[in-house]
Amino acid sequence: MMIKTTLLGLSAAAALAAPALAEYPERAIELTIPAGAGGGTDTSARKLAILLEEKLGTSIAILNVGGGGGSVGASQFMQAKPDGYSLFATWNSPLTTVPQVQNVAYSLDSFTPIASTSETAYTLCVKSDFPATTGEEFLAELEANPGKYTYGNDGIGGTMQLAAERIFQAKGIDAIAIPFGGAGETLQNFLGGHVDIYGGSISTVLPYVENGEAKCPLVTSAADVPALTGASGLEALGLGDKETLLWRTILGPKGLDQAIIDKLANVIDEAVNDPSYVEFLATKGEVPNVVKGEELSARLQAEYDALAEVSKNLGL
Repeated sequence: MMIKTTLLGLSAAAALAAPALAEYPERAIELTIPAGAGGGTDTSARKLAILLEEKLGTSIAILNVGGGGGSVGASQFMQAKPDGYSLFATWNSPLTTVPQVQNVAYSLDSFTPIASTSETAYTLCVKSDFPATTGEEFLAELEANPGKYTYGNDGIGGTMQLAAERIFQAKGIDAIAIPFGGAGETLQNFLGGHVDIYGGSISTVLPYVENGEAKCPLVTSAADVPALTGASGLEALGLGDKETLLWRTILGPKGLDQAIIDKLANVIDEAVNDPSYVEFLATKGEVPNVVKGEELSARLQAEYDALAEVSKNLGL
């Protein structure tokens, strides 16, 4: 009799749990962005949130928590309840780069990967009169002149510096890294002649490539980038395994229910591939790239490990 009663109790609990899960979400979702308003991750996440609201049938409140290269927002978010009503929209740097150079309260295991959304290469650009145009010529010029050229980047140990150094270390190149507060500041110092090479996002420098002030011989992706027709992808230079991308992803707190993960991942996939979002990404030089579940976890870990090796070689 006791066994029967227990089974009935378990059945009742399951019956109560199933409708609750089926009804998710029942209230608003809070989306934390570990950066200030107006930046690339913020604008991408806000555009995506509009589509997710339509597909999930609920409102999404945006919470910007900047600072520490994204680590402040990540540290705050890791304390959220794993109930599906707190999500984290970030770029890869706070997860795979910042922990290499800062003491942070979190690790990759502090979050639940749901789905990546988009990606783009970084680029290295020079003035129009620089004595190299192709990627091969550019690397040869730097290799032949150790310590001569300076390149701007997004900060000591930032993703742009590590992306460049993965390439430079493979070729034995000695270029001088000059840190700035982001791609915008790097661009201004590049245009002002304070550094020889711009290192940063494509969208920031693209107008100056189009007007002829700059040329970009190299991108940090394995493949070529349509937005920069003159730039060499790393695969063509025999450096495809040194690829480093700027990519964006949606995470949940550690311990998020698998059924909620699956639902969110599928809805994010639909939203990212919505024609309006694809068109929006194109204006930023980005392309959709949805990676889910274990594959996303593996991508995060592989990048973390690769950048840890570069950081170690730099003594960071």
